[in-house]
Amino acid sequence: MIHYKLTQKADKKADIILPLKKGKLKSLEKFTNVNNPDFEGDFSEQRTIYNSDGTKLYLLGLGEEKHGTKLSEAFRKLYFDCKKQWSNTIQVYCDDLNDSEIAQLVLGFEMATYEIGKYKSKLQEAKPLDVLIFSKKASPECVVESKFTGETINNIKTLVDAPANVKTPEYLGKWAQASAKTTGYKCTVLHESELKKQGFEAVLAVGRASANPPVVIVSEYMPKKSKKVDIGLVGKGITFDTGGLSIKSSTNLHYMKSDMGGAAAVLGTVELVAKLKLDINVVGIVASAENAVGRDSYRPSDVIGSYSGKTIEIIDTDAEGRLVLADGLSYLIKKFNPSQVIDLATLTGSVVQTLGYTAAGMFTNDNAMASKMSKVGTAANERVWQLPMFEDFDADLHSDVADIRNFSGKPIAGAITAAKFLEAFTENHSHWMHLDIAGVAFGDSAYAKMKSATGFGVRLLTDYIKSHCKK
Repeated sequence: MIHYKLTQKADKKADIILPLKKGKLKSLEKFTNVNNPDFEGDFSEQRTIYNSDGTKLYLLGLGEEKHGTKLSEAFRKLYFDCKKQWSNTIQVYCDDLNDSEIAQLVLGFEMATYEIGKYKSKLQEAKPLDVLIFSKKASPECVVESKFTGETINNIKTLVDAPANVKTPEYLGKWAQASAKTTGYKCTVLHESELKKQGFEAVLAVGRASANPPVVIVSEYMPKKSKKVDIGLVGKGITFDTGGLSIKSSTNLHYMKSDMGGAAAVLGTVELVAKLKLDINVVGIVASAENAVGRDSYRPSDVIGSYSGKTIEIIDTDAEGRLVLADGLSYLIKKFNPSQVIDLATLTGSVVQTLGYTAAGMFTNDNAMASKMSKVGTAANERVWQLPMFEDFDADLHSDVADIRNFSGKPIAGAITAAKFLEAFTENHSHWMHLDIAGVAFGDSAYAKMKSATGFGVRLLTDYIKSHCKK
């Protein structure tokens, strides 16, 4: 637990962190007599100076202007590397930093407190830390908002990293209900009987072989007097993905616990928007199921129904995420009719082949949404890249026996045809966006030996939503 306090007086007789931009080292003179500290201020460069009075000065390089969007990474690494050397209090000299940069300091420190080993038999209790932020001009709001953001990101990383035997669809529902009760929004969990009653046939087909029945989670944050929903979010919540009868290879199969990264981003965003008390109406839908193998498994060649009324020919049961999203999208649009619709999913390996682990694939029929999301993503260091939605790809999903098939069967353009499939369930909504986050929601990290959650999506979506509040 970290407590932050803004102060206008730095104690030079205590340990202090001094963040410095490359080529702007003048503040060094205030804290040390060392003439040549062998420090240039390169991004994430660290140096510790031991003063004659026994205090330590931690130098942290913030790099150049181009590094401005990812300063939180430098602060996170400093905390991770040096926290064992700190007592219960540490100072940070921030008089040379603006509010945005101080916010990144807080975000980085908060994210560094995340502990992945929550299921070990012996847990090490984290010691509390008071962080004194020396600044004559910083606003308290930037600290509070960034602390909320970091806490929420850590919450959803805990969800994504949780083992599949714990993190069932029902578990996600209970998590959302607890969040709603604590934070102040409405959450409704639709269970199997209600899903059957309302016609969530695609969700039910994906989840019917599992001992853990599917759910659909409906989160509503509606602070405005108007009941019009401004932004609707849909997240893929596959709590474990075996691939179904089109079973996956055992290689890295244990990482398929992360196939609900889109759901986590939606749940986290609604929670954070409520914490920040933004003046905007937001609804989040999570369609959650476990794609298991059993005697009730749906099969390649099956034709299933959907919430929209369209029939779907199953070509590949490992293309299940788009099926639950199809029901989630149709439900959101028919019931709430939001002004804008955004869905997120760890959907395809194809997008990883295209963009690697550096950006999410963005698909939309609204170039204004694309432009704003791209701008917001760059600023938050959660980048997106637009890929085409040409009508030429429609033919790849043609079915002779149903309205549409769920997989093209071709080894090319997989992320695009997945997006085209989803488009068929958007009820011709003119402001819809799909984000394929397969390459950015879960991966290698300097803070864990195995692949782990990144928390991608919460800052991206929240900043996008905030950009609409400014109107």
